[in-house]
Amino acid sequence: MSRLLVTGREKLDGEVYVQGAKNSALPLLAATILTKGENIIFNCPELSDVEASLLILRYLGCGVKRSGKTIIVKSDNVSRFDIPDDLMRKTRSSIVFLGAIIARTGKAKLSFPGGCEIGPRPIDLHLKALREMGAIIEEKHGYLECFAPKGLNGAKIVLSFPSVGATEDIIIAACLANGTTTITNAAREPEICDLAEYLNKCGAKIYGAGEGVVVIDGVTALEGTQHTIIPDRIAAATFMACAAVTGSHVTLDGIVSSHLASIIPIFEESGCKIKSGGGRLDIFAPKRLKSMRIVRTMPYPGFPTDAQAPLLAAACTAQGTSIFVENIFENRYRHIGELVRMGANIKTEGKVAVVEGADALYGAAVEATDLRGAAALAVAGLCAEGTTSIGGVQFLERGYEDFEVVLSSLGADIKKI
Repeated sequence: MSRLLVTGREKLDGEVYVQGAKNSALPLLAATILTKGENIIFNCPELSDVEASLLILRYLGCGVKRSGKTIIVKSDNVSRFDIPDDLMRKTRSSIVFLGAIIARTGKAKLSFPGGCEIGPRPIDLHLKALREMGAIIEEKHGYLECFAPKGLNGAKIVLSFPSVGATEDIIIAACLANGTTTITNAAREPEICDLAEYLNKCGAKIYGAGEGVVVIDGVTALEGTQHTIIPDRIAAATFMACAAVTGSHVTLDGIVSSHLASIIPIFEESGCKIKSGGGRLDIFAPKRLKSMRIVRTMPYPGFPTDAQAPLLAAACTAQGTSIFVENIFENRYRHIGELVRMGANIKTEGKVAVVEGADALYGAAVEATDLRGAAALAVAGLCAEGTTSIGGVQFLERGYEDFEVVLSSLGADIKKI
């Protein structure tokens, strides 16, 4: 298995073009199942999670070609309605295929999704919504068997929590449903807007994406189109954290600054200066960060749970006490034990982590157990004395494109072995 070797205390300098958003690419690729004709998807990141979605599309009978960051999908010949267990286990986002397959074929057979063990995701919200739209769903032997022989019907769906995955699944399923579907308490993330924009280009009728209430009028058919995926705001936040812990000036190119509206103030509070405009962001970090006081993860437009781990790592050497409150996933602190091995002073109690800034971190052998935890260990390694050896690189590669190559181009001493 691969490891990352990070020798810390190197200043970063330069420019990063931020990759396309993983959390936008995955539901959008699933949605191509609904279409006839050719879809050309630009700015699609080269990640293991994306490759897992492409494997699923090919298994279902779609024609898939990739050329760099451009993916071409033709779904005219979809011939299957099942996804094997080994493909479902490759990514947590695979459940978003459920609504698409039912809408296209009238039935689906899927096992439960895999991916990072960061706590339960409420797929019960997906199942409840699809049942309200007329699907018959049975759970047997670890599989979901779903039937909607006469198609799905529009429904008024109220989500008990603004789940991103459930909102995406319902939007996709509702596009070809009979009648109108209304989602109340819908997720408002930029990735929802990106999905809706793509589907509307295909001929869907989706209104209110990015708001708390989304309305979808079902149509009879969708046609393939061209679409460019939005930049990855979590990758942007991670590279900002890398700059922050090393006292560096880094430029991010190809970003949407409004997507970072809850993240930028945290860095400014810690003493960083931020300039943004025209799709670019410059971060100028002080020699030593100040504490971040209280950071609470919340559904968008609040602070994103996916950015919590890299920022918590940055707080480990900040002057003063930072408090993190994780309100989304219950196992999002699994990287903290590894940070403590590096000299961090962190105490956790339930969903609260109290970080007392240490004078220094020290290189150590550490193991990542999830995607964002792996990024956090890399951030910590960049400011640690000596060399940090990070295992679990496969988790990092689920969400970051050429992570060590990008950081090396900025001057970091980091390599994959």
